[in-house]
Amino acid sequence: MPEARTAFFIGDVALDDYFTAERWPDIADKALVREAKSYVGGMIANAASVHAGLGGRTEFISLLNDSQLSARLCMALNETGVSTRHMLHDPSLADSRNLIFLVGDEHVVLIIEMGNQPMQLTPEALAGLRTPGYLYMSLGRTKRLRAEGLQGRELLADFRRHGRKLILDLDVDGFSAGDLDYLHGADVLIMNQIGFGHAFGDIDLAGMNAWMRKHQVGTVIRTLAAAGAEAFDGQGRIEVRGYKVPVIDVTGAGDTFGGALTYALGENLSVPEALELAIAAASRAVAIEGPQGGVASLETIKLFRAEFARERS
Repeated sequence: MPEARTAFFIGDVALDDYFTAERWPDIADKALVREAKSYVGGMIANAASVHAGLGGRTEFISLLNDSQLSARLCMALNETGVSTRHMLHDPSLADSRNLIFLVGDEHVVLIIEMGNQPMQLTPEALAGLRTPGYLYMSLGRTKRLRAEGLQGRELLADFRRHGRKLILDLDVDGFSAGDLDYLHGADVLIMNQIGFGHAFGDIDLAGMNAWMRKHQVGTVIRTLAAAGAEAFDGQGRIEVRGYKVPVIDVTGAGDTFGGALTYALGENLSVPEALELAIAAASRAVAIEGPQGGVASLETIKLFRAEFARERS
């Protein structure tokens, strides 16, 4: 059996400070909130931890300051099996924190702005990225990458020439016309229903296939919350249903989906098989509080799928 390839995750890691509230206030309104626990989180870091928990070889890169909190964040990732040896540091940055409010069955996330400073990759990180495997990122981070005089989409093209496959998590923002150069040649685009609507509106399947061929995108995935997810692979539509589970915290469910999907594709599973694993992992995650509630072994996910097989939504 060939040696497992290393997946790189480049993006955010943060301390997630949790609060609960009965309702979310309007502008100029007030609402009572209760302070809860704090967890290590961050969209891409969560996905990396899920990938490592399933048994994947995982490298994570972010840009942090040199504070004790940054050291704590890296240590927590290491404890999940994620390597942070290529981490970048800038002492002028603020601490990396998010404020997360649980309201009913949903959540509101407030992200503390840290700026858009360039991320100058180390020679060692660049060498690693110039090997076959998957790269999982957000769109914003792709624009900040720098190495050997290359930046942004030039670096992405360089990685692809070396066999590195790109998965972009577009989340709620989707993309705009000015982002198309960064998406070109991506293997997978992931977005939720809001992001998909921003990006494609009411596009039909024929239009989707034509768009994917034009921009050489392999697969577009729309997550559908409790209903599951659907994928467009340039040929047709693939749909996978979700699982009926008690909802405790939806924070990190999308990240769990992305990390599990990356693991499955790295294990050479087909897109339908990868979707099945990712949906099971994400469905299990919402029944656990905390942004990394989706971190679990492959055996744990298999047991979950067997237990809830008759409760598909």
